[in-house]
Amino acid sequence: MTMSDVAGWLDLSWDTIKTVVETRLEKDYRRIGYRHVRHIAIDEIYLGKTHKYVTLVVDLDNGRIIWVGEGRGGDALREFWKRFKQSGGRLRAVAMDMSGAYAASVRGHAPHAILTFDRFHVVKLMNERLDDLRRELVRETGGEAGKAIKGLRWLLLHRKDNLAEDAAKRLERSLRLNEPLQCAYLLKEELGLLWMQPDGRSAWTFLREWAAKAKASGIRQLRAMADTLLRQAKGILAYYKTGLTSGKMEGINRKIRGLLSSAFGFRDQDFLKLRLYALHEAKFKFVG
Repeated sequence: MTMSDVAGWLDLSWDTIKTVVETRLEKDYRRIGYRHVRHIAIDEIYLGKTHKYVTLVVDLDNGRIIWVGEGRGGDALREFWKRFKQSGGRLRAVAMDMSGAYAASVRGHAPHAILTFDRFHVVKLMNERLDDLRRELVRETGGEAGKAIKGLRWLLLHRKDNLAEDAAKRLERSLRLNEPLQCAYLLKEELGLLWMQPDGRSAWTFLREWAAKAKASGIRQLRAMADTLLRQAKGILAYYKTGLTSGKMEGINRKIRGLLSSAFGFRDQDFLKLRLYALHEAKFKFVG
């Protein structure tokens, strides 16, 4: 239940309920132990105009948020690294996006940890390149071909296997009229096979062959994507050593959206942090 519902049910003020909850959370999460943390994910999330961005660190072994830093980038992690070092913990691997700031922070404070650039973020970047190409073609292409791709964004971002039959047929018709977009879409689908190779050596061969095809297409967005993947290949292919993804982080992000929605936002930054630390044990039920 929301705190407003609890306050109404018990005939108490909202502030009283908040004080009770905050006192309990401070007792439970005033200190978070890092000594046994071995695998983490790092990501940023936008919380709205009031709190803007926060940087989250999640223990991938149990799915708990173990750090909430205000802002984003390396500065948001500075105090986390200080506390982690004091705890005597030793990281083995970190899952994250290809952010240069976060990568530099990890290398500076945990150089022995294996950086793994997460599959979700690689695919997300590829989708962004694909949508950029679609918008460019909409501006430059006229006639039937231009009309066919104008409202195609949602279909392009989904795997063809996951589309309903009517949607798949519409996508296929539209792609036949736009060869550059068809080429980019097929390469986007093929990129998903990078994480299905038998081992790291095979994955490296696959990645080089994919990049060669992307560059040979002559499409600006695909060439840029190929350059990015080759430059970040070590972190991407580290998946075959660590097996890490930030899937738990994405699930946590969805729970955060539910928390913010149920509370209609938070004015108190410290209370919001405590609620985030306790998110792994939260179960939301909307009552009317």
